[in-house]
Amino acid sequence: MNIRKIIVTLAFCSLIVVALSSCFGGKASVSGHGGEVTGVGGGRPFREPTPYGMTLVKRGWLKMGIEKQDSLWGKRTPVKDISVDGFWMDETEVTNSEYKQFIEWVRDSILRTRLADPSYGGDESYMITENKNGDPITPHLNWNKRLPRKPNEDEQRAIESLYVTNPVTGERSLDAKQLNYRYEIYDYTTAALRRNRLNPSERNLNTDIAVNPNEVVMISKDTAYIDDEGNIHNETINRPLSGPWDFLNTYIVNVYPDTTCWVNDFRNSDNEIYLRNYFSNSTYNNHPVVGVTWEQANAFCAWRTDYLLKGLGREARFVQRYRLPTEAEWEYAARGRNQDEFPWENENVKNGNGCFYANFKPARGNYTKDGNLITSKVAIYGANSNGLFDMAGNVAEWTSTIYTEAGVDAMNDLNPQLEYKAAKEDPYRLKKKSIRGGSWKDPENYIRSAWRTWEYQNQPRSYIGFRCVRSLASSSSEAAKEIKKSSKKRK
Repeated sequence: MNIRKIIVTLAFCSLIVVALSSCFGGKASVSGHGGEVTGVGGGRPFREPTPYGMTLVKRGWLKMGIEKQDSLWGKRTPVKDISVDGFWMDETEVTNSEYKQFIEWVRDSILRTRLADPSYGGDESYMITENKNGDPITPHLNWNKRLPRKPNEDEQRAIESLYVTNPVTGERSLDAKQLNYRYEIYDYTTAALRRNRLNPSERNLNTDIAVNPNEVVMISKDTAYIDDEGNIHNETINRPLSGPWDFLNTYIVNVYPDTTCWVNDFRNSDNEIYLRNYFSNSTYNNHPVVGVTWEQANAFCAWRTDYLLKGLGREARFVQRYRLPTEAEWEYAARGRNQDEFPWENENVKNGNGCFYANFKPARGNYTKDGNLITSKVAIYGANSNGLFDMAGNVAEWTSTIYTEAGVDAMNDLNPQLEYKAAKEDPYRLKKKSIRGGSWKDPENYIRSAWRTWEYQNQPRSYIGFRCVRSLASSSSEAAKEIKKSSKKRK
């Protein structure tokens, strides 16, 4: 490109900037303010609506951990003053009904893919392969195309391919092994680290140290594939940094919950009724989903995010992803606004009328003393001061934090988090994830807000569920509301 072309290009770019400034109402100008910098405006601020089924946990401070030595086990829990930003949190644990919506979406996505396959008739209208201008794009499913109500022979074969029949009982059910969900997450944090800059000169800001332009930076990247036999392979690969795509991680997760956890968790116990009914029978629709691993809970968060973004317009870029809460966020939310030991205001587990505050195991061998045998419907007990239900008991809940004995001692005091993406070949001690809140099978001591325990990330349990959180699109807007409220009170 010659110098004349460069000048023309720069002039054209300047015109675009001026035009954009006009369109978005910006204040930027080379004159009219006496040469002073006054800042730019532009666009209306994004007003984040309350997400369905969530409540706002306002930012604040917490003395995290148990201050008094644990009298039952003599175990000391680390204590630390921490601060967390505000976030949205599910009012209840994710229910069977909500998780079934995820399962059915995965089923229907597989079915649409097969209906577009020539092996099952090849109806290409189930797949979008070009944009409105006719230009080719990355193929994706056409969700506006309805599934056949009166399937022909090929369509019926596609539908039947998703089901299996028990050769002994004759029962027909979804083939759980096929319900695999593939998703991608871009790791913005790792991409932002200076040591991972593509330009070697930007990796060390200390100019006294010579920069090696030939330095090889190794990156760990999660990837996944399904082999010819239908087996899922999630792997962590190490390779030299080559570009921004190195920070895009791919996962494939079989998302059907483990309904056998009811018999595997309790030996010498007759729990077949839960094995066959808890997830499939609509009687339990409003009970918390169980038998879901930490990996499956993360897959649900990813799907819920994509499902939301597809329903939004231009403002989708401001919305944060659904995710599991950090251990600090969970404890902060559970303790309520007064940082209580339990999610209620006193140290008793019953109110003045003798009614229990939560679903747990009140007495040795007596699960029914609180009115429940196993899990209960969500939200039948009162909410805490943050508007959250079942933050003690019912089911324990996955967090995004790895479990270490050091706990909060090893964390920062600002939005604390300990995160580690365990590779397949890592020792199992690195696959421990913190769970909080205790469950329907736990005694009183285990349902305190600060009580910490763990489970392996790939281990489903009949007493572990989860709920989602979402960071605020703008914490400053939350602060502005609080200041406005305070000002009104002073007046």
